[in-house]
Amino acid sequence: MIDKRFKIANKIFKSRLIVGTGKYKSFSECAKVIKTSGADIVTVAVRRVNISNKNKARLMDYIDPKKITYLPNTAGCFTAEDAIRTLRLAREIGGWKLVKLEVLGDKKNLFPEMIETLRSTELLTKEGFKVMVYCNDDPLMAKRLENAGAVAIMPLAAPIGSGLGIQNKVNIRIIRKQTKLPLIIDAGIGQASDATIAMELGCDGVLINTAIAKAKDPIQMAEAMKLAVISGRKSFLSGRIIPNLFGSASTTSKGII
Repeated sequence: MIDKRFKIANKIFKSRLIVGTGKYKSFSECAKVIKTSGADIVTVAVRRVNISNKNKARLMDYIDPKKITYLPNTAGCFTAEDAIRTLRLAREIGGWKLVKLEVLGDKKNLFPEMIETLRSTELLTKEGFKVMVYCNDDPLMAKRLENAGAVAIMPLAAPIGSGLGIQNKVNIRIIRKQTKLPLIIDAGIGQASDATIAMELGCDGVLINTAIAKAKDPIQMAEAMKLAVISGRKSFLSGRIIPNLFGSASTTSKGII
């Protein structure tokens, strides 16, 4: 299989690893992680990360938005109105139109509120935003989001920050088969092997924040995730053998002495 370019809303990206910018000890540590990871897209929680107050340390002072694509997200929003207002603010601040939509309905588990998410996707698309959507792993809802104009589908692997890894491989496979949009696992990755599994399932990319930021060694974990995504992608493209319940000798019995 020929590896297709990682393309979102007609823009080509080199790395299939997207890294979040929250939970680090400092902007400096965050910048080192981004560099080590090789990521060329970073998510930015507009409501939580300083990107506009020049009198305080800004993320832009450490990660150059001319070199790295900023993906404003709506972390902390629980209604369509809050999410839309937040992304309009992001557009005013930095002119960003490629955005990550996240509308939560559960403060404990941080599951997406899919009715509000769908409504937000429709409204933001009409306003000209290119919406990458955090969602649950429901194939039917994923299809509705695609029909509503989303430019990427981003189902959770497990609750945000849980580190549980992919809990529903079957649904991820179904979503992969039914959509031509970029499919990016978002939330729940805990270790490098989780990222590899996501890529082996045919996902186009993986978004990771907590698993890197809260690792004992974030820099080393960033490198591990980088290699895991590359490895998983190569494994997927190589075409795995068909699983078999029975053993099969590595060498033929023909001509055996």
